[in-house]
Order: sequence, then structure tokens, then C-alpha cells
Amino acid sequence: MRLKNCYKTADFRALAKQRLPSAIFHYIDGGSDDEVTLQRNTAAFDSVDLVPNVLAGIESVDLTTRVLGRELSMPLFFSPTAMQRLFHHDGERTIVATAEKFGTMFSVSTIGTRSIEELGSLSDAPKLFQIYVHKDPALTRDLIDRCKEAKFDALALTVDAIVAGNREKDYLTGMTTPPNLTFKSLLSFALHPEWTFNYLLREKFDLPNISRYIKAGSGVQSSIVDYLDTQMQRSINWDDAAKMIEDWGGPFAIKGIMSVGDAKRSVEVGASAIMVSNHGGRQLDGARAPFDQLEAIVDAVGGQIEIIVDGGIRRGTHVLKALAMGATACSGGRMYLYALAGAGLAGVDRAMGLLRAEIERDMLLMGCSSISKLDSTMLARSSPR
Repeated sequence: MRLKNCYKTADFRALAKQRLPSAIFHYIDGGSDDEVTLQRNTAAFDSVDLVPNVLAGIESVDLTTRVLGRELSMPLFFSPTAMQRLFHHDGERTIVATAEKFGTMFSVSTIGTRSIEELGSLSDAPKLFQIYVHKDPALTRDLIDRCKEAKFDALALTVDAIVAGNREKDYLTGMTTPPNLTFKSLLSFALHPEWTFNYLLREKFDLPNISRYIKAGSGVQSSIVDYLDTQMQRSINWDDAAKMIEDWGGPFAIKGIMSVGDAKRSVEVGASAIMVSNHGGRQLDGARAPFDQLEAIVDAVGGQIEIIVDGGIRRGTHVLKALAMGATACSGGRMYLYALAGAGLAGVDRAMGLLRAEIERDMLLMGCSSISKLDSTMLARSSPR
């Protein structure tokens, strides 16, 4: 597989699989348990069909939308994903550059491999920081203060990872951070020399947003499962979310909302947005897909809070279906991580360019001049196939 032959997410996935050692690829690719939810996240979009209008007399479309206080040039942005330095040596820097080029938002993970300060200084593109509530309150407070200083636009509290999901592929591959070059994993690393040399000879792997407080994952090898299970505060509640919203004092999203009740509580505590998400199928297997749950959430809180569909996005039509059902915007992780792993900046640029072109072309085919005009009349339940 070559980059010039990549036209869809599945193609970028094949390129990533070709270029990454097994443990690293399966960390991106895998989900929890039997991966039922992982597969359903994308399959859910097939449950409805688009109903286009013709003879609309339009020559161009307006893709702009406003999310978390910033105007985006397209209704799709980069979800926060951890440890991007593992997938490509430029890591998060490529996401920042691509977000700036396409006028959209980039997100930074607490468990990112470039610092809040570095990424905040690289671009004026809209930027979102994803935060967990750690057992050490000083760490959580420090992250918020650093984001303010670096002029991040918004904060997103992840609420669905108080313990790690049962990610069996990571157990089988022995995935740790930093990667553990054991005899078991040596063959896979040896068969991918470009990745291995880049990992060994470039900057040392680090998790700079947390390493001043926690050595696990930076100075001490640890699995992501161990990290989540030992460092996260399990007993977080709505009072904690309300306190963080108050401490932050700006646009704030709660990521991991799936139930109507939780969507309503998010409005009550003053959140600006909810990210309807099941953590990419990596936490509770058997959980409902975000798109399957979207209609009920829109019926309950639509117009009261921004609603972001996070997970399963692979096509421009997926974005249009979510927007027509009432979402404000969409975000995704694997849609760009495969491209990052496969070809770095050139890969992410191509993946995002193709998705934007799909959204624009599909809007023209829908006879819709702006995303604000998409509505539920343009959707119909699919017939059995």
C-alpha cells in the first residue's frame, strides 16, 4: 500500500499496519473484550439513509460551524488521542499543522507526547485539551493552569475511563509505554526498521504533561491499562465536573456522555458541550454506539448544549447523517491516527483533505447549501439489507 493509493480510512489502516510493529498497530486498532462496540460505532451509520433534494440551484456550500467558542471551517475535528509519538516521530505536531491548514480544531490528550506549552505555541488554530481527574489533585490543578497560560480555547473532561477497558490485544502483544523491546517483541520491531530507528534515535519518549508528577509511562514502563487503573480518580461525580467547569471558566465539554439523563445533567452543571462517545469502543464493550444514541439525546437537550458525535466516523456521509440528526459537529481519532502512523504529516493532510472533499461533494449532492440547513427530513430509516 502506498500513500497515493489511499482514498478511505480502510486504506490508511492498511498503510499503518504495514509500517507499525504489531503491538503499536493493535494499540490503535483494538477495542475492548469482543470489540462489539468498536465495530458498531461505524456500522451504526448504516441504520439511516440520506434523502437528497435535487434542482437546488447551488454552486457551493458553507461548511462552517461554531464549536466551543470558535468558528471551524468544517464540521469535523481531531479527537484527543494519547501517545501519538509512538505512531510517528512528529506525533501531535502533525495534527496541529493539519488543523491550522483546514481551519478546524485539534485536541491534546493529558497522556500526550508533546507538551501543552509546545503545542499551544505552534498555532492559533482552535485547541482543546482533554483532561482526566487524577488521584493527585495538584496534577489536575496544574494541567488546568497550564492550559490557561497556553491559551487553550476549551477543556474536555473525559468521564468514561475511571478504570481501563479490557483491551485483550494489548495483553497479548505486551504493549507498554515506553515500548518494551523484549525478545518476544524483537522480531516485530526488527521487521519495521524505519519505525524502530525513528523511535530509538529521535527524542526520548515522554509524557510531558504528567511526567513531572508521574513516572509511569515516561520513566517507568507501564501499560495504559495500569496507568488508568492506578492514576485515575474513580469516585468522580457531577460535583467534581461542576467544580472543574467553574475552575476553568471557559468553554467546557464533557466527553463520554451516552445516556439522556447524563446529557441533561451536563446542561444543569453548565457544560458548553457534550461529546457523545464510548471512547472508541475501548472501554465498555456492548455499550451503545454514539450515532445510535444521538436522536434520543438531541430530543432531550438539542438547542441547550452543543452536541458532538465522537466515534466511528469514516466517511463524509457519516458526518452529514450526524448533523442532519441534530449534532453540532463530529470528531474522530482512528480516522487520522491510521494516516499519521502510515505517512506522518503527508498522511494526515491527505486523510483530512479527502474527508473534507467528501463532505463538500456530498452536501452538493444533497442539494444543501450550508450545514445549518441539514435536518431530519433528509434522513430515513434503512430497510433491511
